[in-house]
Amino acid sequence: MKYLQEVWGSRELLFNLVSREVRGKYKRTVFGQLWSFANPLALMLIYSLVFGVLFKSSPPAGNPSGIDIFPLWLLCGLLPWIFFSTVVSSSAASLVDNSNLIQKVSFSRIVLPLATVGASAYNWLFEMTVLLIALSVAGAFVLPWLPLLIVIMVLLAAFAAGVGMLLATANVYFRDTQYLLTIVLQLWIYLNPIIYPIERVAAKSTETGGLFGTPVTILGLYDVNPMVHYVALFRQVLYDNRWPDPSEWLICLIWSVAAVAIGMLVFRKNERNLAETL
Repeated sequence: MKYLQEVWGSRELLFNLVSREVRGKYKRTVFGQLWSFANPLALMLIYSLVFGVLFKSSPPAGNPSGIDIFPLWLLCGLLPWIFFSTVVSSSAASLVDNSNLIQKVSFSRIVLPLATVGASAYNWLFEMTVLLIALSVAGAFVLPWLPLLIVIMVLLAAFAAGVGMLLATANVYFRDTQYLLTIVLQLWIYLNPIIYPIERVAAKSTETGGLFGTPVTILGLYDVNPMVHYVALFRQVLYDNRWPDPSEWLICLIWSVAAVAIGMLVFRKNERNLAETL
């Protein structure tokens, strides 16, 4: 509790760091904040061409929304993933990149990885707003689901923050962490039902049965991945326009609470040694 009070006491510094990140990211650019849409739009176009046309993915239409537009279905899973991957990669480098500040000034170091969460969330809000407008134009009823969407966004932000704190700490001691993370994230995106429907995984799992003579199935292993469930929450609310499955809620809540608790515990344990190690 005392540590949480220290973090709360550093809220002004956290706000200033987030403002610095936001203002500095697109400083001296012509299009400014519009660049935040470039990456998701580029990925959407590429994946829509490859998996929507050349190798047709054919996800089911939204139920009960009835929407059957692959680029919108793709963005409902892609934007949460981009936010998560941006937060964890930025957080992993946050302590090393601010080593001079850590060694010279005494403050609660946890605000550094948390600042990357705030800055990423700021850009994410713009991207999600555009997606909500596009879904509304396509016929989805997103307005009644906005409160629920905010809760899901907070859960994902908490999970990303917890993972980010762990990686930031690890990167101080093992600088290979941030380079390994880049490779892991490139592979991890394909282990989520973002560019293909989860029904394909379920069908293959049923066809294969238990692996190596055990009750463990492909789908069972697949469900261990926490991002599978966060993507499901976003799709069920945004694309399907329905209340998410209770099991998905519970799984995401457990992952978020566990990530934050473990992340803060590890970070607090190593915080005093950061200046010396850096």
